[in-house]
Amino acid sequence: MSDQPGASSTLIGIPKEAVDGELRVAMTPAALGPLLKGGVRVVIESGAGQAAGFADAAYTDKGAAIGTRDEVFAADVLAAVRAPEGADRERVRAGQVVVSMAAPLADPETAQAFADRGATLFALEMVPRTTRAQAMDVLSSQANVAGYKAVLLAASNLPKMYPLLTTAAGTIAPAKVLIIGAGVAGLSAIATARRLGSVVEAYDVRPAVKEEVQSLGARFVELPLETGQEGSGSGAYAQQLSEETLKKQQELLAKTVAASDVVITTAQVQGKKAPVIVTSEMVAQMAPGSVIVDLAAEQGGNCEPTVAGQTTDVGGVKVIGPVNLPATIPTHASLMYAKNVANFLQLMVADGHVNPEVDDDIVRETMVTRGGQVVHPRVREALGQESLAAPAAPAEPEPADTTEEVAG
Repeated sequence: MSDQPGASSTLIGIPKEAVDGELRVAMTPAALGPLLKGGVRVVIESGAGQAAGFADAAYTDKGAAIGTRDEVFAADVLAAVRAPEGADRERVRAGQVVVSMAAPLADPETAQAFADRGATLFALEMVPRTTRAQAMDVLSSQANVAGYKAVLLAASNLPKMYPLLTTAAGTIAPAKVLIIGAGVAGLSAIATARRLGSVVEAYDVRPAVKEEVQSLGARFVELPLETGQEGSGSGAYAQQLSEETLKKQQELLAKTVAASDVVITTAQVQGKKAPVIVTSEMVAQMAPGSVIVDLAAEQGGNCEPTVAGQTTDVGGVKVIGPVNLPATIPTHASLMYAKNVANFLQLMVADGHVNPEVDDDIVRETMVTRGGQVVHPRVREALGQESLAAPAAPAEPEPADTTEEVAG
């Protein structure tokens, strides 16, 4: 590792991702500036950014050092896309700070493993949904990528073209696309499908998103349902529906689904199985050649026949269950993710050091483990553990079960 000034300052390590298919990197050359100006040092594992289009030289040109994997894991702070697994997790030591996505509600045992090692884990999925925290919201930044790519994935599997075309051989009608869920991923999908020339409809249980859907040129599908939803737009969380309301929703959506060439679903439940919105019976009513892209595949799927990581043929309808779509566009996904990470780390940087105990609500609510314990209330609840006495535990975030985002 090349020398950097201020050897006593905090060293932040950026490893090459080890999960199969994970091509993103947690830090890009463009995001380094503010951290280095804060006096910390940064070491990037050699080749960590290569798959995303960032050469080692681009990092050194901005003032970072290039090192080995051992040097990166010896750093005071480890910033990654995904929480270290297997042998890499065994490298994590007491007092080390880890900043990454960790799915602590879906996989609370991982959080417990980091607590057992004495590390301080910040799970970026837990960043609160507040105005000040928007620049650190990895769910939103990666959902933007997933929504865009979902439309392209559908297009590559659809035996039709998206736009209206008038040719000497006749007129070709535009494809009909239905987006279920108008959160960040859904709105990105709407915008992309519209740019490709399709006729787009969108449905969401939150009536407040109607104007956002319409502003993108899509028709908002309104169902006569009492969903009890609150929130003021795509950034707000949606509440989980009752079984009775969900069944009624399925019945009312069936006709719209059947008339669509493409359906893209985006509803996910943090720490729980995704709600089934499109049943097998609804899929059977779609025309052969139609395509469904289920962005909730890794959480069980919004479409009943979905299998994560596979394409299932249901009577000629392709049901695609993509896994980790953001990683398939690693350059821009990394640029956004790295900016989120840098903004979050800057909350803790002062005089060349990272202080995880800084008095900041975003830092507190994102902290999952500290001092050998799981400290986040919702993660402790998922583990069946009693709440810690205040002020040891982070502040409870706004109560919400679902979010229309895809981090991957």
